[in-house]
Amino acid sequence: MQEVEKIVPSKFLEVVNHPDGMTARDLFTKNHKELAKEGERSMKATATSCTVVAALTVTIMFIAVFSVPGGTKGGFPIFLNKRIFMVFIVADVFSLFSSTTSVVTFLGILNSRYAEDDFLKSLPTKMMIGLFTLFSSIVAMMIAFSSTLFLMLEAKKWMVYPMILLASVPVVSFVWMQFSLLVEIFISTYGAGIFLINKKSKPWSFSSS
Repeated sequence: MQEVEKIVPSKFLEVVNHPDGMTARDLFTKNHKELAKEGERSMKATATSCTVVAALTVTIMFIAVFSVPGGTKGGFPIFLNKRIFMVFIVADVFSLFSSTTSVVTFLGILNSRYAEDDFLKSLPTKMMIGLFTLFSSIVAMMIAFSSTLFLMLEAKKWMVYPMILLASVPVVSFVWMQFSLLVEIFISTYGAGIFLINKKSKPWSFSSS
């Protein structure tokens, strides 16, 4: 609709069709009412499932930061002076904040009013932010898990590498299932319009013969 509005003279935008007495915008809204409802259901279903995953990640990472690997001695972590322990702390905190951001973003989608204009920028942008932060939190969680294995099994590194390989399975699975959705949303929201016209071109004009 908006792509057509760019190339149609503004005086035609409010012209009323006969015999229904509706403008082009009103007719567009009427014909796409079911599509908007379907989009609302789809977005709510995706946001609900992703919220559950993000909330679980928040819980896990919050608990992990207070139950540091190796325990504590004198109130300080035993592995405090090791670099790999700092990797664990940074990854844990990053995962915690990313998953929290994801939860808040998906809740914003669930509580949206789902107006027609919201599907243009607002809802797709929130969905992209939610999916990206959720993916980031999962990656950081796997990094924290891998660094913990290095700390606990430092003398038996041959056992660590297969476990890290298994830890990468959730990340690969998430990318395989959700990355294509993220790309499609980005292209449809911020990609080129359906009409590949020069932005400097003038709208259509009608001359009388």
